[in-house]
Amino acid sequence: MESSFRTAGELLAALRAGEVTSVELTDEAIARIERDDGVINAICVPDFERARAAAQRADEARARGEDRPLLGVPVTVKESYNVAGLPTTWGMPPHRDFVPAEDAVQVSRVKAAGAVVLGKTNVPLGLQDIQSFNDLYGTTTNPWDPGRTSGGSSGGSAAALAAGFGALSLGSDIAGSLRTPAHFCGVYAHKPTLGLAAVRGMVPPAEPALPVDLDLAVVGPMARSARDLTLLLDVMAGPDPLTHGVAHRIALPPARHERIGDHRVLVLDDHPLIPTSAAVRAGVHRVAAALEDGGARVEHHSALLPDLSEAATLYMQLLISGSIRRFPIESLERLEARATGLDAVRLRAMAFSHSDWLEANHRRDLHRQAWRQLFTEFDAVLCPITPTPAFPHDHHPNPMERRITVDGAEYPYFDQLVWAGLATMPGLPATAIPAGLSPEGLPVGVQLVGPMFEDRTPLWLAELLEERIGGFQAPKRAVGAGG
Repeated sequence: MESSFRTAGELLAALRAGEVTSVELTDEAIARIERDDGVINAICVPDFERARAAAQRADEARARGEDRPLLGVPVTVKESYNVAGLPTTWGMPPHRDFVPAEDAVQVSRVKAAGAVVLGKTNVPLGLQDIQSFNDLYGTTTNPWDPGRTSGGSSGGSAAALAAGFGALSLGSDIAGSLRTPAHFCGVYAHKPTLGLAAVRGMVPPAEPALPVDLDLAVVGPMARSARDLTLLLDVMAGPDPLTHGVAHRIALPPARHERIGDHRVLVLDDHPLIPTSAAVRAGVHRVAAALEDGGARVEHHSALLPDLSEAATLYMQLLISGSIRRFPIESLERLEARATGLDAVRLRAMAFSHSDWLEANHRRDLHRQAWRQLFTEFDAVLCPITPTPAFPHDHHPNPMERRITVDGAEYPYFDQLVWAGLATMPGLPATAIPAGLSPEGLPVGVQLVGPMFEDRTPLWLAELLEERIGGFQAPKRAVGAGG
């Protein structure tokens, strides 16, 4: 496999052995982007001149005997992160000229670890979609099929990884924004435990980069291997030095087990609010079978599982009520009158009072306690990320009128978020892994949800599964995939 598709770990080994230089890796990545990104449109803000300079500095540092966790490795960064000297727009045309003066804390961390930032990756308007398109930068396509979405909101990052544009990427997740693009593009991602990684500087344009604790939202790593997720998470993890006085790392507990056969896994493939497509169900079963073949205890039911319908309702209430200040509310009463199911939940959440939010938050605490109980009996939960593989581009201006098709039947577009919310609402870590291809030849991913602040358990299980079922495949229909 050419350097463009090698993992960060493999690139680091080659760099340390003197087999390749960072300048060579960076030049190769830039050449690939210039050759292939016209169709994919993953890199919306290139930063090639500074990348080449950073690669030169990395090679000079290594020649002096230095070694850092990501020294010389080409990476990309989601457009929503502040990078000094580059625009941060979140795809919003009024902010096309906003250029922050300081790096986001995570950009600072990856640069300090020696990474070479190639540029920024495309996002949906305001990060508010399951696809990545906007009027400033256009549409990011799926490297497996340009007629389909790469996902959102970290869709540019997932497409970049699948196309060989850098070995790692920084993303974020509040509604599956790390996991869904990974699933759609056949790569890896990890949604960390809420609060594990500082988020300062991953902020809407022109807003101050404050050291805040976000509700639901996290920043996290994307990669082409499970081990690379841990490599990047170890760079990212830790509180904000502005709130803790000094920069320090969180000492995460080790993975619960070393061998796959010691794991206890609950498998879910069906949600009460939306069906799971046959293609995604097959991916879940493929991974479940690998676990069983490895000797793991696999169960498909548990009385300890929190109510999934209530969990989805709580998730929508917290998600929408927390995001409402960026949404225009027009004719809410008229919309409510014809809304049903989760659409009605979403609309009512737009008018939540502080008292309403506190009640929802209390019920979330009860769900968190239920998850703590469940994780005394299980080590991970295996489940879908969305009900379908990547779907065709749908740019209907009113997302509430879009539909998602699951094996021929249509459902409200945003109902597909229920699986992402499973981990997001209680703040649990979740690792997205490739689980093979659909009959149409599209990637299918699944997620491994773990106990709070035990991120290393699903990450390590992902590594063990990668050995058994394989991992990333270069897209067969990607432009220049054979490179």
